[in-house]
Amino acid sequence: MSKSEFSEFSSDTARSGALIECKNVHKIYKSSQNIAVHALKGLDLRVDQGEFLAIQGVSGSGKSTLLNILGFLDVPTEGKYIFRDQDTYAFQDRKTSRLRNNEIGFILQDFALLEDESALYNVCLPLLMTKEKRNSIKRKAENILQSVGLEHKQLSLVKNLSGGEKQRVAIARALVIKPSILLADEPTGALDSETGNEIMALLKSLNEKGGVTIIAVTHNDQVASYANRRLVMRDGMFA
Repeated sequence: MSKSEFSEFSSDTARSGALIECKNVHKIYKSSQNIAVHALKGLDLRVDQGEFLAIQGVSGSGKSTLLNILGFLDVPTEGKYIFRDQDTYAFQDRKTSRLRNNEIGFILQDFALLEDESALYNVCLPLLMTKEKRNSIKRKAENILQSVGLEHKQLSLVKNLSGGEKQRVAIARALVIKPSILLADEPTGALDSETGNEIMALLKSLNEKGGVTIIAVTHNDQVASYANRRLVMRDGMFA
C-alpha cells in the first residue's frame, strides 16, 4: 500500500508530542460478590502521536481496563488521564461522548459488526448520524474498504465473510472517522495465526504509512512483535 492510499482518512500527522498521558491511574471496582478489586494500581503512561504500542499481559492483568479508560468507556478511580494536554476529569458527558465518537477507533476481538448488513453499510455506520452527505460517506467507505483490500466484498453481507475479512471491515469502520488513535483489544484473538499475521501487517502499514497511532492489548508475543514499543502488565501495574 502506498502512503497516498491512506491520505484521505489517516489521522492528523502534523501534530506531535504526547497524545495521551496517564499519571498515577488507579481503578477500583466492586465484584459480583461486592469485593473491591484493584484493577489498576498507580499506572503512569505516555503515548506520542504516531506510536504503535503493544501492552501485553495475561487475562486479569488490567490491560483491558486500561484500554477502556483510554477509550473514554470508563474513568479512573484516582489519578489523571490527560488527552491532548487536557485533563479529562473535568470533561462533561457530552464532551466525553464526542471525543469517543470522533477521536477513538475501536477494534475488538469479536468484530462487533452487524452480521446481516453489508461490509459497506458497516463502514458507513459511524458517519450516518452526522450531517455529512450520504454520497460523501459512501465514497469514504468505499475508499477505505479498497485500502484494506476489500473493494470486491463491499456489498457482501458480513455473515458471509471470513474471520479475516470481518476484521478488515472492523478496521475500516474504525478508520472512517479519521480517529486520533486506534485501540485494538486482542485484534487477532478470533483468527488463525496466518490470518492474524495478515491483520497485524495491515495495522503496521496503517501506522507506518498512514501515521495512525495504535495501542493494541494482547497476550500474544507474535502480535506484540509488530509494535514499535512493548509494555507488560502484571496485577494492574507495568512490570
